Amino acid sequence: MARKKKNEEPLFIPEAEVTYQPITETIEKNYMPYVMSVIISRALPDIDGFKPSHRKLLYTMYKMGLLTGHRIKSANVVGQTMHLHPHGDAAIYETMVRLTRGNEALLHPFVDSKGNFGKQYSRDMAYAASRYTEVKLDPFCAELFSGIDKNAVEMVPNYDNTTTEPVLLPTTFPNILVSPNLGIAVGMACSICSFNLAEICDGTIALLKNPNVSVDRMLDIVKAPDFPGGALLLYEREKMKEIYTTGVGSVRLRARYSYDKAENCIDILQIPYSASIEAIMKKVSDLIKEGKLKEVVDFRDAIDLNGFKLTLDLRRGADPDKVMAKLYKQTQLEDNFDCNFNVIIDGTPRQMGVIDILKEWIRFRTGCYRRELEYELGKKNEKLHLLLGLGRILLDIDKAIAIVRSTEKESEVVKNLMEAFGLSQTQAEYVAEIKLRHLNREYIAARISEIEKLQEEIAELESILGDELKLKAKIAEQLTEIKKKYGKARKTQLIAPEEAVYEEEEEEVENYNVRLVMTRDGYFKKITAQSLRGNDVQALKEGDSIVYQVDTDNRGELLFFTNRGQVYKSRVADFDQVKASVLGEYVPAKLGMDDGEKPLMCRMIYEYDPKHNVIFLFENGKGVRVPLSAYETKGNRKRLTSAYSTASPAVGIIYEEKKKDVLIVSDGGRAILIESDLIPLKTTRTSSGVTLLQIKGNQKIIEATDQFADRYEHADKYRKRKIPSTGYNLLENALKQQSIDFD
Repeated sequence: MARKKKNEEPLFIPEAEVTYQPITETIEKNYMPYVMSVIISRALPDIDGFKPSHRKLLYTMYKMGLLTGHRIKSANVVGQTMHLHPHGDAAIYETMVRLTRGNEALLHPFVDSKGNFGKQYSRDMAYAASRYTEVKLDPFCAELFSGIDKNAVEMVPNYDNTTTEPVLLPTTFPNILVSPNLGIAVGMACSICSFNLAEICDGTIALLKNPNVSVDRMLDIVKAPDFPGGALLLYEREKMKEIYTTGVGSVRLRARYSYDKAENCIDILQIPYSASIEAIMKKVSDLIKEGKLKEVVDFRDAIDLNGFKLTLDLRRGADPDKVMAKLYKQTQLEDNFDCNFNVIIDGTPRQMGVIDILKEWIRFRTGCYRRELEYELGKKNEKLHLLLGLGRILLDIDKAIAIVRSTEKESEVVKNLMEAFGLSQTQAEYVAEIKLRHLNREYIAARISEIEKLQEEIAELESILGDELKLKAKIAEQLTEIKKKYGKARKTQLIAPEEAVYEEEEEEVENYNVRLVMTRDGYFKKITAQSLRGNDVQALKEGDSIVYQVDTDNRGELLFFTNRGQVYKSRVADFDQVKASVLGEYVPAKLGMDDGEKPLMCRMIYEYDPKHNVIFLFENGKGVRVPLSAYETKGNRKRLTSAYSTASPAVGIIYEEKKKDVLIVSDGGRAILIESDLIPLKTTRTSSGVTLLQIKGNQKIIEATDQFADRYEHADKYRKRKIPSTGYNLLENALKQQSIDFD
């Protein structure tokens, strides 16, 4: 093409020769074909769960015989794939990488790999070149190609008409929801998360049995997405219902970690599927530099052959749970996965929920299985037709041989056999091709003995093809077998949002000395030391009394055990300062307790010391000790249900820092004094305990306390070394002191 010379006049086009075209027409004719090509042939998956690039690669490997045998070099596979996918080797190899076991991007990898294929959770961990790595199809791929050689799917010419390829793969399970898929087209995108194979099989079987399965029922079967990287999913049923119905929504994932007390470090073992280790490490580094993460002194990528690990070394005294709460809030250790279920259905992109996708897959799979059965039926009918013709020869083998021998021209052999035995051309050609050594009664009789079995098989196939319910039952059987063979436990565990509450940034709590006072009727006072100097006489409601009093500071945590088997948590700093001359704050109202609920015991603690226990003593004479650590929770939960057994009303709740004496008194006038270590220690909070004081009939325990010295002068006379015990009769002076009427 000649170049334009310097100072040359621009080419002049007469206005009469200019063709004007509206922009809408330009877009329709020139741009829309490109748009549809990107949507249909590149970015969005079809109902078999694959984009064209994935499908062409896997089918090439199948035709290369890589479903069995040894691995071969990836470069060989990439080269062969170009017969179906005329793109650069780099693009094809990158597609293969994501399908491999080594990359860890799929719950059920399709490619058995050897070598470095990078990792899904790393954007910088490069995979090795195709000449170094080796691949073959994973045995799991047998479920992708089942029936493909039996006309299960339509085959079309490849781009240069040199071979054929499948339009779709006849997957025997809903791969569209088992393998995650991300894609960006023009004007639309897809983001399909993976689900557990066993759950999806169960959900599909339920739909096969009842097409009108409700969303709630499906949520009970297919609980939630299941990601290859594991992690924790904050389960919100209403949001999950929206995804199952519309195909749009988001799920919140957070990393799973463990704390190594010996090394004082946090090991992050699983991260959200949408996160990368490099982004997390950069953000942690930035937080440390900005002084917002002073609890972490060092961090490192500790990935090894055992799998993913990101280690954070903590400063001495740092609380690992609070550190992680801060990281969840400020890094990708907690991240959302946005769902957008766009799928190609019959050549058209559609946005669908989980149930609709499964229904479409059932329609697709039913069509594939029907084609497969029709193919088998045709083959069996052909074979039966040939064997019936062979059966006629058995009646007079000598005649058949004579016809062949006496026929002068080879081209007339088939014609003569047809006329002599009443055979079709196909049957006559089959007979004519039989070797001379096989023209005997034994061989022919052995072959035609298959006729009865063939007829039974043909009848069975026709029965299935003629009954939609039988067809679906067969598909359900296949799904059951797949679940049994390939099903795995969930990797992503579900937790309730309230169990993953963020640790609020702690306010600077002013610290000063206070006296805490709790009364039997539920009034609580926080009195400063300065206020006590003027007057330390406690004002109480008529008939009320003090049950707990301690001099401490403003930094502790308060536990309130109630008569409803619950424990409420609060901070000392949350209560207002009052004077001794007022009644104080009413705890049930302050903490939002249920109607009729009141506190039985209050205790201020700094930490959940595993050596400390809470003793529960019940009306039925039983008692139990529960470790204080059983009430430690992550996050800022204000109420803990099932704090202790409610099988019998609690009479006494005692805090045990070390061994102490406990006095138990019944309304039958008997009592025992025991050491607290005789009461069994149970790790289960709701344990009902064991019998300590044996009581009769309708009797019950009326008092159980460790504060008895000023009211029971001869308490030591009731001491017992073993339990259970019937106890001792209360001494007369004790009866008078307690003013108890024992009839």
